[in-house]
Amino acid sequence: MNEPHKHRRILIVDDETRNIELLATIFEDEYDVLFATNGEKALELVKRFIPDVILLDVMMPDLNGFDVCSHLKSEQFTADIPIIFITGLGDTKAEAIGLELGAADYVTKPISPAIVKLRVNNQIELKQARELLSRRAIMDTLTGLFNRQYFDDVLSREYARQSRTRGGLSLIMLDIDFFKMFNDTYGRAAGDDCLCKVARVIDAAACRPADISARYGEEAFVCILPETDYTGAFAVAERIRRDIITLSITHSVSSIANYVTVSVGVCTTRCSPDRSPLNLLAQADEQLYAAKKAGRNRVMGSHSGFVF
Repeated sequence: MNEPHKHRRILIVDDETRNIELLATIFEDEYDVLFATNGEKALELVKRFIPDVILLDVMMPDLNGFDVCSHLKSEQFTADIPIIFITGLGDTKAEAIGLELGAADYVTKPISPAIVKLRVNNQIELKQARELLSRRAIMDTLTGLFNRQYFDDVLSREYARQSRTRGGLSLIMLDIDFFKMFNDTYGRAAGDDCLCKVARVIDAAACRPADISARYGEEAFVCILPETDYTGAFAVAERIRRDIITLSITHSVSSIANYVTVSVGVCTTRCSPDRSPLNLLAQADEQLYAAKKAGRNRVMGSHSGFVF
């Protein structure tokens, strides 16, 4: 198995099984290979497995390759999948139609294994590069959590989504206690290492697929917990606080402990179109301030009367 492409998935769509067998032989040692013998089956497989590249025949009964491509490019979750047309049509008009529909490349039959393999590998590398750029745009480069801009976008979208059904949303906001003193005492490198360790704890605690963890400021972090009641959110916050203590990161200049601690604010609400997600953010910040005022290294919270 070729490691660089391990777990990458190719979908081969062709109504002639001998063409599928030939292409499968070319790629099966390096990729996970799926196949479909018609357009309808291809669309079904794409929804289930989201391939990295699609090798698509043009001339098929019922839905032809152009129809399948047009459908995939019109859907948000499939529009970015590279499509390479593989066909016996050698005229430039057919090639132009495919490229205008959004195809990434065009290969004519008879198939040259070396050429088609090279073109697929090129599309995989381009896709990986785009994915990397997309991740960098939304990630905090130090901690690996999402950045503040992405958090703000998700909070707005999630609040709007929950508002349609008056669903519940919880927010956790936390600060590392006396972090400036930690940096001044141990240096920037130790401070960065501390931030990364704390981030890993937060990410492990807010672990459901819908949960979002982000770095909000220098030593500030936030978590969005959709459809989570106050009791559940408070439990996640308390777990974060305790697990950070167990890291045993020395903080000799802290006035409350000789190890790194955090103060945490929790807020839970039922979302409503007549309120703003900024209200929820402000309430979580108030609870964080209350935790600091009460002595730090603790969780304080509010559920605005909602425990659901």
